[in-house]
Amino acid sequence: MTSEHGSDSKAPKQIANVMNETRVFPPSGEFSRNASIGSMQAYESIYNHSIADTEKFWESQAREHLHWFEPFTKTLDWQEPFAQWFLGGKTNVSYNCLDAHVQAGRGDRVAFHWEGEPGDTRTITYAELTKEVSRFASALSKLGIQKGDRVSIYMPMVPELPVAMLACARIGAIHSVIFGGFSAEAIADRNNDAQAKLVITADGGWRRGKLLALKQTVDEALAKSPSVEHCIVLRRAGNETKMHAGRDLWWHELTANQPDDFPAVALDSEDPLFILYTSGSTGKPKGIKHTTAGYNLYAKRTFEWVFDHKPDQDIFWCTADCGWITGHSYIVYGPLSAGATQVLYEGAPNWPAEDRFWELIEKYKVTILYTAPTAIRAFIKWGDHHVEKHDLSSLRLLGSVGEGINPEAWMWYYNKIGGGRCPIVDTWWQTETGGIMMSPLPGAIACKPGSCTKPLPGIIPRVLHADLTDVGTNEGGMLCIEKPWPGMLRGVWGDDERFNETYWKRVPHMYLTGDNARCDEDGYYWIMGRIDDVINVSGHRLSTIEIESALVSHPSVAEAAAVGRPDEIKGQGIAVFVTLKNHAPDESIRDELKKHVRKEIGALAVPDEIRFTTMLPKTRSGKIMRRLLRDIASGKQSVQDTSTLEDFSVLAKLRGDEEG
Repeated sequence: MTSEHGSDSKAPKQIANVMNETRVFPPSGEFSRNASIGSMQAYESIYNHSIADTEKFWESQAREHLHWFEPFTKTLDWQEPFAQWFLGGKTNVSYNCLDAHVQAGRGDRVAFHWEGEPGDTRTITYAELTKEVSRFASALSKLGIQKGDRVSIYMPMVPELPVAMLACARIGAIHSVIFGGFSAEAIADRNNDAQAKLVITADGGWRRGKLLALKQTVDEALAKSPSVEHCIVLRRAGNETKMHAGRDLWWHELTANQPDDFPAVALDSEDPLFILYTSGSTGKPKGIKHTTAGYNLYAKRTFEWVFDHKPDQDIFWCTADCGWITGHSYIVYGPLSAGATQVLYEGAPNWPAEDRFWELIEKYKVTILYTAPTAIRAFIKWGDHHVEKHDLSSLRLLGSVGEGINPEAWMWYYNKIGGGRCPIVDTWWQTETGGIMMSPLPGAIACKPGSCTKPLPGIIPRVLHADLTDVGTNEGGMLCIEKPWPGMLRGVWGDDERFNETYWKRVPHMYLTGDNARCDEDGYYWIMGRIDDVINVSGHRLSTIEIESALVSHPSVAEAAAVGRPDEIKGQGIAVFVTLKNHAPDESIRDELKKHVRKEIGALAVPDEIRFTTMLPKTRSGKIMRRLLRDIASGKQSVQDTSTLEDFSVLAKLRGDEEG
C-alpha cells in the first residue's frame, strides 16, 4: 500500500479534522408525528435490535417484505469474504416489483410519470408495466436468452430501460446497464468482460436538445464484441438507423404478438441479478456483482426507511440515470418493490432552460427529490431566479447522493428548494453496498449540514487508524463495515482475487469502503473523501472534502476540487481547481480565496496553487475525478481508467492550464 492509504510509518496516525460545522436542524414536530420512524428513541430501538442479532433481524425483514415461491431455510452463510443470504429460498425481483402489487389490487396505481426531453409524456400504471415487462421477457425467452445469460443495456432514460431490466430479472438473465453516453470502446470492454449474448439499445436519445445516435455507437462496439449474437433496437427518436440483417431486431416488431402474462421464474436467492461496472484506478473497470434476494430486500427497506415513503401520497423523483447504481436501487428495484409512484425524466436539467427540474416538480407535484451535490452546485451557479419562477410547495423531503455535500450547498438546498421545511437525507453508500448505509431517518434524526449522520439498521461502521486500531472522537480514519449485510456485493465479475484484494485483504474481517470518515461526539459520521484523497502536509493529513467545503463557502466559488502534489519541503502541497460563479479569474480573487481558506480552516490548509477552470473533470454520474486532477497537478501523464469521464476536452484544457 502507498503512504496515501496511510500505511507509511512516517505518516501521521490520524487525519486532521479541520471542519467546524455546528448547525443542527431537527425535523419539525409535524414531520416527526407523520413519520413511520418518528423519534430518536424509535430509531435507537430498531437499530439496537438490528445489531444485537443481525441475522435474526434480516431473517424477519426478509420473511415479511419479500414474496417467496419457496421459503429460505438458512439466513446467512458467511465464508469470508463470500456471503450467501437466505439460502434455499426462491423468489423473483420482477415479481416483487410488479405482480405483488397487481395481485394486491394496486394495478391502477401509477408507477411512472415519464417525461421526454422534447416534452413528450407517458403515464404507466403497475398493471401496464407488468404487461410490458411480460411481453419483453417472452420475446427475450423466444430469442434464446436463458437464466444466467448476460445482457448489456445501452439506452436513454425511457420507460423501456426499466422494462428491459425487469424483463431480464423475470427470466433470470443477468443485466449489465451501460450509461447511454459511454464510448464504443467502453461498451465493447463491458460486453467482453461479461461475455454478453445480447445488447438492447435505441436508435437514439435526447440530451440538451441534441440527438445522440446510440445505435451507431453500439454498431462500433459490436464490431469488437464477438460474444454478442443479437441487438434489439427501440425506436425512440425516429432517426435513420442501419440494421444488420440476422443480428438486429426492432423492439416493437419483436414484442408485437407476445403474451402479456409471462410468469416470473422462481430463482434462487443467490442467483445473480446484475453486473454494474464501476471505474477502477487501473485501466480496467470492475464488474460489481449483485444477486437476487438480499439486494432486493435491502433496496426496498432502505428506500422505505430513508425516504419515509408513503405509497398513497408520495411522488418520488430520483434524478439519476439507470446506468448508475442509484438508478438501479432507487428508480427501479427499491421504489417499485415498495409500490412507489415516480417521475422518470429523459433529459438534462438545463434544457430547454435552467429551470427544467423546478418546472417538473411543479407539474407533477413531486414530494421527494433525490439528486446529486454536483447538480445542486450547478443550480446555485445558474442563479436563484430559475427556482423562484416555480411553486415547489409540494416537496416534503430532499435527498443528496453521489458524493459528500458541502455545508453551503446543503444550506442553499434546504432554504431555496426546501423552503426551510424539508429535511435533507444526505445518503452515504456505494455501488458495492447495493443501497444506502448511512443517512438521517428524516422523522427521527436531526440533520447536520455535511454529515450523513447515523448508520441504518443492521449496519455497523468502524473508523480505524492505519494500524487498525479504533480512532477517537472526531479523529479521521478508514471507514470499514463490521458485519455482512444483505445488499452487499457478491464479488467482482470473473475476478475473485481482485474482489478480495480491493475490499477485504487490508482490514481483516471487515469490508474496507475506501473512504475516510470521522465520528463526532453525537455519534454522527462525516465522510472525509476517498482514502487516496488525503493530502499529507508537513506531517498533517488533511481531508480534501474539508478544503473544498471551505472554498465553496466563498460567495464567488461554484465548485472546487483539492488534490495533493509533490512538495520537497512539506511532502505534499495543496493544489486546488476552482470554478467561479460570476467573477473573472485574476490575482485578486486568488489571494482572496487563500485568505478565505486561512480564515475558515487555518494556515495549514491554504492552497499552494489555485487553478481556475470553467469545468472540472467528472464522471457521467457527476463525481469529480480527483485522481486525474492529481496527475495534472503533479505534471504526470495519466494512465488511469478514463472510460467514465464525461467530457475529454476538460482534461485537455486543464493540461494546457487554460484559465477562465
